[in-house]
Amino acid sequence: MSELTYPEVGATAGALPAGYHHVRASRLVGRGRDAFEAAASDLLSWRTHEHAGVRKVSGPDVATVGRDVAFRWLTLRFECRVVSVIDEPDRRGFAYGTLARHPECGEERFVVEIDPLTQEVTATITAFSKPSGWLARAGGPVARVVQAHMTRRYLASLDQK
Repeated sequence: MSELTYPEVGATAGALPAGYHHVRASRLVGRGRDAFEAAASDLLSWRTHEHAGVRKVSGPDVATVGRDVAFRWLTLRFECRVVSVIDEPDRRGFAYGTLARHPECGEERFVVEIDPLTQEVTATITAFSKPSGWLARAGGPVARVVQAHMTRRYLASLDQK
């Protein structure tokens, strides 16, 4: 079993570490308990990734702590390990960290939550990353554009409106 490629495991749950590119993006994706449950189900079962154009090629059917998952996007294959799962009444999600077969080094966290007062359902993606291989380093700013594009696609795919 390969090791995670960064030492700051779990940092997407708090202050993001220095030396990485940071992402924090949120979007209102619906209202009400049904919208929350649907978004949480899509997120934890990788349907969010699938709807964003990222295909799971191996790994568990639902995000499970300690389990590895591999994805394919276009011609790229990238591998991650689920480092946390959030399963609370009003908040659900997971974070995964990069393994050696990933062009980036870092962690990404996906969370949906419902505000008990307003019933608004919000999806949030938090990440820190930097290039790990020569291909990602050579891509430079292009990698950031791709990351921003994929963040928008993930958030849009959770839209339950």
